Amino acid sequence: MKDLVFTGENDQALTNSLLIAEKFGKNHQHVLRDIKELTCSETFRVSNFGPSSYKTVQGKEMPMYIMTKDGFSFLVMGYTGAQAGKFKEEYINAFNRMEAKIKTGFQIPQTFAEALKLAANQAQEIEEQNKLIKKNKPKVLFADAVSTSQKSCLIGELAKILKQNGIEIGEHRLFQWMREHEYLCSHGERYNLPTQKSMELQLFEIKKTTITKPDGTVLVSTTPKVTGKGQIYFTNKFLHNVNG
Repeated sequence: MKDLVFTGENDQALTNSLLIAEKFGKNHQHVLRDIKELTCSETFRVSNFGPSSYKTVQGKEMPMYIMTKDGFSFLVMGYTGAQAGKFKEEYINAFNRMEAKIKTGFQIPQTFAEALKLAANQAQEIEEQNKLIKKNKPKVLFADAVSTSQKSCLIGELAKILKQNGIEIGEHRLFQWMREHEYLCSHGERYNLPTQKSMELQLFEIKKTTITKPDGTVLVSTTPKVTGKGQIYFTNKFLHNVNG
């Protein structure tokens, strides 16, 4: 059951459509159809369902979706059958265990001494994290910026950088703007993935996470990340539109 839920790049508990199809005994194509036909807002869809892919044992790349706990709950809300309730409970328990593990990073202490040690370690980690956050606090990027960041970031993080520069735009609107301006694909299996133009401009890089299941199936999660060059490109572009 531990393979039902895994962690993403931002230490978030996730699952995917292929695992759900196998667990609930459904055709994966039907699960993909169910996701596409969900009656939810675009904001909820973007935040909780990410287009991805996996490779079959024959090496063929096939589409799937990565989803959050909220996305999973919304999707399987209407699933019924003799075993559906049991499977839902197993999934929720798996999500809860993964989230607890992510939150603590430790096993639950069994003695008072272990609890004191855990508290001391957590206090030290918090202090180190605060120092790192202060050190790595994003610098304001101007239209005449001459330095480049060496670290790629998620599109949601780019939205925060833009906000720090006075651009009032959230993650959902930024995704929409990038699709409308052909930086991200607007439909099909490559929905929300970089267009050829974006890749040629070196604005994005593709982060692939490979997960090998016990049966040998290889799952590949595909996530677009904005390069350092892309962060300056988009920030300058928005600043130019504001100041121009």
